[in-house]
Amino acid sequence: MIITFFTRLLFAAYFLESGLILIVVPWYPFWDRNWFIEALPSLEHVLASPFVRGGVSGVGAITVVAGLLELAAAFGARRREREQAPSSSA
Repeated sequence: MIITFFTRLLFAAYFLESGLILIVVPWYPFWDRNWFIEALPSLEHVLASPFVRGGVSGVGAITVVAGLLELAAAFGARRREREQAPSSSA
């Protein structure tokens, strides 16, 4: 039970972190100076497009929402476990 809760927290943390990175990185100057553009200069026009950057940020937003839903589900399951457990009042 505690392992499941901890695993769900790790998944939520991963989704939130990767989603925030995907939202922010396309708009940083680092995006224009990456290895792929140096290796394949023909990709520069595609990767510099605001539509591609917005698409990557959109995937990041979806990932953040998935992380928040996973976090809510983890705490909701934990609450249900506490409510279903018999109280030991002796």
